[in-house]
Amino acid sequence: MYLAVSLDIALANGQALTFSDLAGFARQAEAAGLDMIVLDDSAPHSAASSSPFEATTLVAALATMTEKIGLVATASTVAHQPYNLARRFASLDIISHGRAGWNATMAQAPREAANFSRPDGFSAEDFRRRSEEYIGIVQGLWQGWDADALLFDRDSGRFHDPEKMHLLDHKGEFFSVRGPLNVARSPQDTPVLVLSGLTEGDLDIAARTADVILLDERPAAENKARHDDFKRRVSACGREPDAVKVLTDISLTADSISGLAGRLEEEFRLRGCDGFNIRLPAQLSVFDDFIDRVLPELRRRGLFRERYRGTTLRSHLGLAGGGEQ
Repeated sequence: MYLAVSLDIALANGQALTFSDLAGFARQAEAAGLDMIVLDDSAPHSAASSSPFEATTLVAALATMTEKIGLVATASTVAHQPYNLARRFASLDIISHGRAGWNATMAQAPREAANFSRPDGFSAEDFRRRSEEYIGIVQGLWQGWDADALLFDRDSGRFHDPEKMHLLDHKGEFFSVRGPLNVARSPQDTPVLVLSGLTEGDLDIAARTADVILLDERPAAENKARHDDFKRRVSACGREPDAVKVLTDISLTADSISGLAGRLEEEFRLRGCDGFNIRLPAQLSVFDDFIDRVLPELRRRGLFRERYRGTTLRSHLGLAGGGEQ
C-alpha cells in the first residue's frame, strides 16, 4: 500500500500556514514514513489564494529540510510554459536528490486563463488536447539527456557528448519547443508525473503518460471496476499495469479516524486501488491522530512498510527509474 498526503498550502487551522508550520509538517510526515506530500496550489483568482507560497518554490525549500519523503508540487499547464516548467522540475529533482514530482491537474480552473493572456479561456476539448501536448513536451524534455551525456570537461572544452543529447524539436497544435533543457538528467531519470482532476476522457492520456493518478473516492465495487478498467488501459498502451499507481483520495476528518485502518484494508484488498492520498482538513491536528492511531494499525496488518525502500520518490513507489528498486 502506498500512502500520500495532500495539503492545501493556502489555509489550515483557520489561518495561512507559515514556512515553519510547513517544514514541521513535512518532517512529521517523513518521520511517519509516508511516500509523498502533494502540495496543492490554489488558482490565482480563488478566495483561498492567500498563501504566501508558490508550490514549486516551496518544494525547493522543503527539500533542504527533509531527506527521503517525496515532494510533489501542483503546477498549472496554463500558468507556465512547458519549457520553463520542465526546467524547474528537473532542477527541483536535483536539489531534492530525486524526490520531486509534478502534479498536473486535468481540471481547468475557472477564469485562470484570463490572468495569462487568454481572457476567454479554453474549450474543454482544447484544454484536454493542449494538456496532453504540454505533458508530452515536458516528458520529452526530461528525457533529452542520457544519464552520462553532460561532461563539463574544461580541458577539452566539451560540455556534453552530442551523441547522448536528444533534440526535441516539437512543433504541435499549441506549442513549438526546440529543446534541450540546460539542466542535467534527473537523479531518478525523470521526476514523477502525478495526474489529478481526471474525467473519463482523460484516462487514456493518463494511461499513456502518468506515473501516479489521484482519483476521487467512490463505493468499493465502483472503485474496483474503475481500477481494473484503468489497468487495462495501461496495458493497451504497451506499459506494464503496475507502471502507474492508482491512489484513491480519502478525506480525513476527526469522526473518520475510528475504523479507518479497517476501511483502508478492505479497499486495498479488493484491489480498488494501489494506495491512498489522504486529504487533510483545515484542522491539521487530525493528522496527528492518523499517524498515532491509523499508521501503526496498518503496519500491524502488514499493509504499510516499516521504512523507506530507497532515497528517491520512484523507489518509494516501486516505479522504474532512479537506479533503486
